[in-house]
Amino acid sequence: MIIRSRAVSIAWSLLISGTPCLAGEPTPPVVKQVPGQAELGFIEIHGVAAGAFQPGLWQEGALHWLPDVRSPLIRPRWSGVFRNIYAPSIVEVPSGWRVFYGAWDGVDTGNDRIYSLVTNDFLDFRDRATVIGNGVFIHACNVSAIRFDDGSYHMLCTVYPDLKKQNKPAAFHSPDGRTWNGSPAPYPARMSDIVEMTGYPPYEEADINGVNVLFFEGGTYYLYFNNWRDAGRLYRASGEDGKRFRFDGTCLETSHAVNDVKKFVAGGRPRYLMALHRNTDRLWYALSDDGMRFGPERELVTHLGDQDRYIVAVGWVVRGDRLLGFLYGAGAVPGLNRNRIFARWLQKRVVFVTDDGKRLAPTQSLGPDRQLIPIVGEIKGHFEVFAEDGKTRLAQSPATKAVSGAVYVVDTPQ
Repeated sequence: MIIRSRAVSIAWSLLISGTPCLAGEPTPPVVKQVPGQAELGFIEIHGVAAGAFQPGLWQEGALHWLPDVRSPLIRPRWSGVFRNIYAPSIVEVPSGWRVFYGAWDGVDTGNDRIYSLVTNDFLDFRDRATVIGNGVFIHACNVSAIRFDDGSYHMLCTVYPDLKKQNKPAAFHSPDGRTWNGSPAPYPARMSDIVEMTGYPPYEEADINGVNVLFFEGGTYYLYFNNWRDAGRLYRASGEDGKRFRFDGTCLETSHAVNDVKKFVAGGRPRYLMALHRNTDRLWYALSDDGMRFGPERELVTHLGDQDRYIVAVGWVVRGDRLLGFLYGAGAVPGLNRNRIFARWLQKRVVFVTDDGKRLAPTQSLGPDRQLIPIVGEIKGHFEVFAEDGKTRLAQSPATKAVSGAVYVVDTPQ
């Protein structure tokens, strides 16, 4: 379905830019009913995933986010009595995504470890397993992972305590996603895995807790990090092997915690998107043209309710040139030890307008490519389709009806 939505996004992008559809080009999208069952009390709209990254919408803060109906999206396992799951890093793989996360994932002790699971579509999940054990440390958490085209992985995690009783990033490499630093998963983290850094004198005494973002570009690994003992600035370092880094300097004046950085190309120009949090009830983002200087920060979203009141981590969900949404760790208590992983998705907005003028809008999503509109019974009217800002109208369907429990798709005529 996401492949189909990409074709639709081409037509939408033509409409947004004001370019008319010529012969042989995609025509405006339509909404049609397809066989299937949605939950009663709703209609389910497919084909609404975000299209190619549009920096203008991010610069304006005009983004249509929908929370996933599964709240939380990922819960801890029930097998153990320690259940605190919160630090996601989402890596694109050929079949979909591999979600790494730090947690007490239903275990017998309150020690953070690194886990992962796999999904094709963020509808169903499989292959849930422990990847990195805490080893000689009390905790190994706050994973930031990347995958290369040959199927190998590199990741940084926070380990605690180092020899100075502080948090530090540690590096782990895998040729296949199953063996890490030369040992089958779960690999027990070791003191020798801790990242080395030159050019930043405070590093030895630094507290780098949950702020160790790994990024790779042009043969160079980059580490974005904060130091809680040197507050108010966000830094970058670089290196060739993902274990030894050189200090580059300040990226952003902020007291917020960096959690992810992704690169897009729009209009032939690079755009770097950073995600930040501060253990509060909201998230932030910042943009950059060069990957070094970011800002200003903008508010991304606020919490939904009591269950995600304290947001402690965030990771972007990317597919090719599209930012589809983000996962975030959050919980209901200020102790930050009862977290779950929630999701918000950036989507087109489909509204059903009844014959008497009532506008029925989507309230929730189901993964990145489906949204839900509350509908009771059978209602006559028409659909309107809006862009990812939720305001720019792209198309209007002919007169039709919406039937509770039915499935619809936004599609382009062939």
